[in-house]
Amino acid sequence: MTEPVSEATVVSLDEHRAARTETPTIILDKPNAPAEEGAGVDVVDLPGNPLADWLTLPDTPVLPVWARSPKSIRENIAAFGRLAWWHTRYHSVRTPKYLFKTVLLAARGFYRAVVGLWPTLSAREQSATVKALRAQSKLRPEDIDLAARHQAAYAERTRTRKWRFGIAAVGVAAAATGIMLANPLLQAAIAGAVTIPLAHLGRGEETRLLDQAAPPIRVDMSAQQLNDALRAAGLLKSGSGKDEKDLPRVSCTMGPVRDGRGWSVIFDMPRGGGKTASDVLAKREVIAQELGVDEIQVIMSRVRAVNGGNAGRVSMWVSDDDPYLGTPNPSPLEKAERFSIWEPVPFGQDARGTRINVPVMWQSMFFGGLPRRGKTFSQRLLTAAGLLDSHVRHYVADGKGGADWMPMKAVAHRLVMGAEDDAIDALKTMLAELLAEMERRFALLRDLPTSVCPEGKLTPEIVARYNLPVIFVTIDELQEYFTAMEREDREQVINDLCRIARRGPAAGFISNFASQRPDADSVPTKLREIITIRYSTQVVDRASSDMVLGKGKAAQGADASVLSEEHKGVGVLVTGPASYVTVRADYLDGPTFAQLCRKGRTLREAAGQLTGDAAGDVTAAADAAGVTVPPIVSDVLEVMRHSPRMFTTDLLAGLVNIDEDTYGDFNAEALASALEAAGVKRTSKQVKISGSNGAGYQRRDIEAAVPAEILLSAGR
Repeated sequence: MTEPVSEATVVSLDEHRAARTETPTIILDKPNAPAEEGAGVDVVDLPGNPLADWLTLPDTPVLPVWARSPKSIRENIAAFGRLAWWHTRYHSVRTPKYLFKTVLLAARGFYRAVVGLWPTLSAREQSATVKALRAQSKLRPEDIDLAARHQAAYAERTRTRKWRFGIAAVGVAAAATGIMLANPLLQAAIAGAVTIPLAHLGRGEETRLLDQAAPPIRVDMSAQQLNDALRAAGLLKSGSGKDEKDLPRVSCTMGPVRDGRGWSVIFDMPRGGGKTASDVLAKREVIAQELGVDEIQVIMSRVRAVNGGNAGRVSMWVSDDDPYLGTPNPSPLEKAERFSIWEPVPFGQDARGTRINVPVMWQSMFFGGLPRRGKTFSQRLLTAAGLLDSHVRHYVADGKGGADWMPMKAVAHRLVMGAEDDAIDALKTMLAELLAEMERRFALLRDLPTSVCPEGKLTPEIVARYNLPVIFVTIDELQEYFTAMEREDREQVINDLCRIARRGPAAGFISNFASQRPDADSVPTKLREIITIRYSTQVVDRASSDMVLGKGKAAQGADASVLSEEHKGVGVLVTGPASYVTVRADYLDGPTFAQLCRKGRTLREAAGQLTGDAAGDVTAAADAAGVTVPPIVSDVLEVMRHSPRMFTTDLLAGLVNIDEDTYGDFNAEALASALEAAGVKRTSKQVKISGSNGAGYQRRDIEAAVPAEILLSAGR
């Protein structure tokens, strides 16, 4: 049975969470383990047991929920103190209003007292009775005489009461005069002693002395507030003249209770109303408005059967304030020396501060959202985990060609920067290489005995034994490639990416794609729909959110359009048809990412796994050797990564794309001067590309400015 919780109960769940684990962690693809067979069977309650009633323990706990730990007691006292302090301030500022209302109620009470006493001090009631009796001719004369005698006797008694009343009135007047001359403190006490009873007599059902107001959610939350919010949202039937006690209400199986920096409640929708948990999730914005908070503060989800839920059970957490603002959380990878990509990758924290880990093996991932909302930073977290595993081989392509992924030149087996013609050719070559490697691996895995490869897919043992590193494919700004390609090339690249995302996981391929608003023109549906893990930062509307996270996800509550401009690095993470969570991704800035790339290069050199472009990269080799290469030389080599020669205009555009602040004002003369100062000697100032001659540079001239020992170590 579920323990009933009163509306006024305030409980902290921090202690319960701490009892489970010191650092709460959510791994988003592992469901709860099923209960053991036979668990929960009470042999005492078996039919035919004559002692069942005596031996069955009551459901009532020894201690209430809020008193089961010192920390919970402290939080309850703090919550009660906040509530008391709020009411104190609320009513203190209304004290003049309450005094004025008290005087009015006392005046009404005095009037009611006089009106009520006057019939007692006169014979008016008996006179009316006699007149009524005389009007009835059928009454006997003796009845009329009896009534008259009663009236005369009442008048005699009242005559003495009138005298006493007069004497009392004189005494009250004398007392009032004396009070006026008394000490002010005594005057106030006497005035209160007289006014309060009169105000009580003057009250009415429609009149309240004190104003009634609900404290804000950060101070208190009650079951009544929840019911009112659901009723306003149309999820519970309204009054229609019925008594409030007869209205349908939700059944709270837990709470509302204090949970960290907010309130938790688990409730069941009443049966007979036709409303389900999905209906509640769809009304998140209205419920938040009725509770007086922003919808970003309301975290709701269904409670599934595996956790004891049903189709009408909802778990809700209402934060005191925006839970996604504040100082960013540094990534645990920043201080890690090694990491196994077979383990879930630390990705971020949810609204309650619970760590979110994302398993990437056997998965494909897609990141979307508006520019400058932390999309690339979030995508880099998963790739960064692979940097610290020497048996991970990276293939990286960045359609923007900026500085975000440039540090990967120290590690990446293949690195494609930009979406120019030569970069597009390099991307197609990279995809062809990946497909050939995938087919080679499948052929190898098919030939392995079941004792080595029981499930027909890669394992850590196979990786080490057959030198088959995990392939991490990272492509950022997909839309840049698709919009720059011809139709035939575009269809071919899309088909290649679909094959890698669909079949690659079994061969140890991890796909990590990203794009801005992925409409049908930028990223086709057939590619997006086969991605298993999706993450979206802020988007403009619910339709855009569904494009990234999947059709119908916004109606289920996974809506990235509710995020604001301040929520940088915050997004909605979807890991399955009914699994989603809003995550504040860990922070991993550019310099730290570059440091991880250098660390990854060192690990691969020690393990003999430095291959491909990284092994022949001149600037990366210089960094590893501690040799300083002029930044202009390093940046020019990066722009010319896929070209043996390049026109000056194209080279300048590429440099601006890498670092606009540094190269935004560069022209041909400034570029030539900077390269000459860095030791570059041009063998020719003209280059020929695709039959056209123009001013430009040869890559071999730029590489010649790098120390010879670095070129030798890079295999040049």
